[in-house]
Amino acid sequence: MAGRANTQFSVAAHALVYLAGAGGGFGAHARPVSSDELAQSVNVNPVHLRRVLGPLREAGLLRSRPGARGGWELARAAEHIRLDEVWEVVVTGALVATHGPNPSCPIGRQVHGLLGDIEDDMAQAVRAALHRRTVAELVRRVSDEIPADRG
Repeated sequence: MAGRANTQFSVAAHALVYLAGAGGGFGAHARPVSSDELAQSVNVNPVHLRRVLGPLREAGLLRSRPGARGGWELARAAEHIRLDEVWEVVVTGALVATHGPNPSCPIGRQVHGLLGDIEDDMAQAVRAALHRRTVAELVRRVSDEIPADRG
């Protein structure tokens, strides 16, 4: 049975794309967005959303303001937020989850090290792919799919 996937990266990416388009049109850097509005778009609980976004704020990718006119907004232009930066902030833990092997088994004593090497290669490939992409690219791709009369 497969393990439960970590959704923090997809939640963060969705939120960043939404924030980049907030205020009436994709690409418009306009208004702060409340946790409730953002959570509704991402389809998660606002408390969970704030837990995901808090580290992005600490990393300087987002700003938040309290109060009735407050909310979340990008701290930098979408063109200057690379997806590998987001990944580094929100994804913790191993890409390949391992189990506790039998230490008396010659395979068990070595397989985790071998899988660790493979995981390092996987992590490098993921980071390289994400480094080439920005939030602005996602905004462009999403806006291409949204009908002009979406209002």
